[in-house]
Amino acid sequence: MAHGRITIREGAGHPLLDDVAKQIIEQLQEDGRRPYAAIGKAVGLSEAAVRQRVQRLLDAGVMQIVAVTDPLQLGFPRQAMIGVRTTGDLEAIADRLAELDEINYVVITAGSFELLTEVVCRNDDHLLDILQRIRAVRGVVSTEAFVYLKLRKQTYTWGTA
Repeated sequence: MAHGRITIREGAGHPLLDDVAKQIIEQLQEDGRRPYAAIGKAVGLSEAAVRQRVQRLLDAGVMQIVAVTDPLQLGFPRQAMIGVRTTGDLEAIADRLAELDEINYVVITAGSFELLTEVVCRNDDHLLDILQRIRAVRGVVSTEAFVYLKLRKQTYTWGTA
């Protein structure tokens, strides 16, 4: 994918997120490599002012700029969301699952699963191996895999409206 991903770390109440900062973030969400001069022109600031504001947002942990890859093109055609039911120390279980390289997303939920994890895999055998490793984590009671058949939408443009 050509676009970078900007991750907003805090809610709209963060003191660094004024309207101009949000406009800068929107510019970077469209293209994470957009030059500061072009961003400055779009938001009405100098290149130096944009550079300074972006650095403050990065330093404060409000956002990060990263490359977004296409798992299919990197040899990972199988993706799945895995619901995990647990017993015991939920935070510790979540931390152990987060250590698995193939898991790119771990969230504690309030639904029928205590945890949701997202994985990217080379094939179904790889998915089975990951499921077995998840099930081997102490405190994991059961798992349910939701295999992705086709991705219809994935965006990273939230957090600035």
